Amino acid sequence: MPQRRHRFGKSFIRLVFLAAALSLLGAVLRRERSELLETGTRARRPKIRLAPKRIAVSLAFATLFFAGAALSAGAGNTVADLINPPSADQSAVGADPTSTTTTTDDQTPPTESTSTESAPAEPQPAAQPAAEPPPADQQAPADQQPAAEQAPAASQAASAPASLTHNAGVQTQLRQRARLRLVAKNAKSARKGGAKLHVNRAGGFQAAPPLIKAQSRKLRATVDREPEADEPGVAATVWLHRALPDPTPPSRRLKPAFARRLVRVAAKNHVDWALVLAVLRASGERGSVPGSPARLQDLSKHLSSSLAMHRSARDKEHAAWTSVLALEGRTTFADRTIALQRLYRAVGLKALVKGFDWAKPSLSKRILNDKRISIYPGGRADIEAGRVNIRVLALIAYLAEAHGQVTVSCLITGHRLYARPGVISAHIYGLAADISALGGVSIFGHQQPGSVTEEAVRNILLLPVEMQPRQVISLLGLGGPSFPLANHDDHIHVGF
Repeated sequence: MPQRRHRFGKSFIRLVFLAAALSLLGAVLRRERSELLETGTRARRPKIRLAPKRIAVSLAFATLFFAGAALSAGAGNTVADLINPPSADQSAVGADPTSTTTTTDDQTPPTESTSTESAPAEPQPAAQPAAEPPPADQQAPADQQPAAEQAPAASQAASAPASLTHNAGVQTQLRQRARLRLVAKNAKSARKGGAKLHVNRAGGFQAAPPLIKAQSRKLRATVDREPEADEPGVAATVWLHRALPDPTPPSRRLKPAFARRLVRVAAKNHVDWALVLAVLRASGERGSVPGSPARLQDLSKHLSSSLAMHRSARDKEHAAWTSVLALEGRTTFADRTIALQRLYRAVGLKALVKGFDWAKPSLSKRILNDKRISIYPGGRADIEAGRVNIRVLALIAYLAEAHGQVTVSCLITGHRLYARPGVISAHIYGLAADISALGGVSIFGHQQPGSVTEEAVRNILLLPVEMQPRQVISLLGLGGPSFPLANHDDHIHVGF
């Protein structure tokens, strides 16, 4: 029994020792393995040294920044001095007391000016008198300064540090050269243009010419406002235009046989056929055959004898009016008869037989070729194009027969669209005409009672019903379609 216990104790000690040795060996192996892994990782990783490169780049950029700032500051000061040179007082204050500059006259080039600079020396005492200025003929006009102003300038410059002496001398030379160029340029321009000198004002560089030159354009002609579209508070108006029929309907047109008989009987008795027909129409005859052959013969003989009795009258129309007055003794009848005679003579006998619309082309040609009728170019074009109504053409020819001369100032071309807000003018449809002169007398200034305007309005109102206008506008109102308007002081407006 004691031997077994001794063996078990030895085995246990050996086991413990073996376990300790194994654990120690494992620890040593783990340590060596970790060291090997660390050395391998370090060998594989590249060694990058960032600090020196960053410092070098920063220093390079800082050097470039400060060098650029110093260069831009020096260039800016030089350009500013060249553009806006300092005054005489400032140039004297910044001058170097140890530098002497001699300037030739205007004929010497600016580049040949000499400057002698001395080495930095001790500043002279303030009590030392200033050097005498150079002669007037050798000194530039821009450098002429009294000696009293140079003395304090020299004393102030003497107190400046010696390190700034060189820079001050360079700046002084630049200013003097710029002034010499300016003086030479002004003297040259003064010799060319007389006593006129160009003055370089401070801030003149701001008045540079524009990059885009302004182009001058003609103003468009002003256009009259359209009442329908522009007038406030004006509602839209529907203006219906209907073509007017022929003034002579077929029932009132003369028969061709009667027309031939009328001309033959009137010529046999030496009477105007228009006067004979006018007497018949004024008497109330409205048919296509207003009188029998016997009545035509009697009327023609009576008018012929009456005209023979009044041959001493002033003119033929007055004699005709007196002869017609002797038939019935009424002036109204005589006035209407003379008006009808003028109308029939103006349009012609064929128009009374075939209708006014049929006679429109021939009547237009007669009006355009009539020397008694003056029409503006636009109105002549309207008549040639056939845009003017036959009533207006007959009216123009009628006034030419009544007054011997007529001037038409407006038909269609040249007139505005609206006569008043919401109402389209009759001119637009070719149903109106403006008369500015009659018998060589202007309407302007002749619209008083008894004037040519009153006579013309009365003649227009004597037209037959089928030819009666709806508007006769002037400064006179004679009743019916005649009424005054203040803006018609230079013409008579006749609209149908």
